[in-house]
Amino acid sequence: MPLRILIDARHIQDFGFGTYIRNLVRAISAIGSPHKYILVCGKKDQPEFDGLSDHFQVLPYERKDSELFDQFAFPAFARGVRADLIHIPLNVVPLFLPRPYIVTVHDLSAFFFDAPETWRLELVRARMRRGLMRASRVIAVSESTRQDAEQMLGIPSNRITRIYGAADPRYTRLDPAADTERRLTLERYQIKYPFLLYTGSVKPQKNVARLVEAFALVRGDLEHHPVYKDLRLIIIGDQISTSPSLRQAVLHSRVESRVRFLGFVPFETLRVFYASAAAFVFPSLYEGFGLPPLEAMASGTPVVSSNVTSLPEVAGDAAYFVNPDNVFEIARGIKEVLLDEDLREKLVSRGFQQCRRFNWEDTARQVLATYECAGMGRDKPV
Repeated sequence: MPLRILIDARHIQDFGFGTYIRNLVRAISAIGSPHKYILVCGKKDQPEFDGLSDHFQVLPYERKDSELFDQFAFPAFARGVRADLIHIPLNVVPLFLPRPYIVTVHDLSAFFFDAPETWRLELVRARMRRGLMRASRVIAVSESTRQDAEQMLGIPSNRITRIYGAADPRYTRLDPAADTERRLTLERYQIKYPFLLYTGSVKPQKNVARLVEAFALVRGDLEHHPVYKDLRLIIIGDQISTSPSLRQAVLHSRVESRVRFLGFVPFETLRVFYASAAAFVFPSLYEGFGLPPLEAMASGTPVVSSNVTSLPEVAGDAAYFVNPDNVFEIARGIKEVLLDEDLREKLVSRGFQQCRRFNWEDTARQVLATYECAGMGRDKPV
């Protein structure tokens, strides 16, 4: 019997969560299934789901999941839809959400960085654990995240399914106008120099301050290099104003004229920057999956990555790994990738191969099997 499956799509515009929701929904539509899907999002986001099959219905809902009243309003909305199953695609579960539901856990960084005070940490832990323990199934986006959910929250291993995500397939789609698009985009941003790229937030766990310090070291070492003497660092995703410590790192390293913060940019612009970077550098201290390195690999750009949490699992042998706590090691990794042409070619080739290990069709089929298992009562909440 076909199921009515409600998917909370309110975070469709978010950096990583949006990629997950958008591509999962489109992949489920592409492979086909007998089930009916209700996508819940704000009215302004409804065009994101144009072109889906007739099995999909988009319903407007304007409250944010960060609102206190949403703990009551969203569960009431879900009951009114009469869904057989609810999918919360990130770990923000309303307290009174009706069962059965499944939850996708992307990371548990809150335990390390967002709630340093003991009572707040325990409150976060209790809420997360309650939401996951009531779920019929928990989807973890990596083995690292699966282990964190089991060890830090006590979720039984047999309740957790690891299902990888993937890079947006548009990064690998050939475009006859790509060269013209790249040239015009770089001209618009007045990019006339080689650059390192970082994309994502500048939260403390992203370790961007150390990246700036490492960049300053590289700049000093390469100031007379024929290719990289005018090397810059471009950061896309957040403004420097959101991180006082990062602003201090830029000023202290005396590279304020060499580091550019572009904020959020349209997808087509982001794709150009990925493909045009001399190297992509990702020194994160914690990642539940680590999507940006895969996006860079799919774009044909060599990657320097930290060697912690899920990143070795996702990047495989296709990145140059460094200790994210060591500024000098990050700098050395950047220099190796910039200056060693054989290494660059090897990383680019391996990057394309690594990206093929992750695709949204496989993700959609595994998630669909999880829907059917949970929605038809073969999985019971613990």
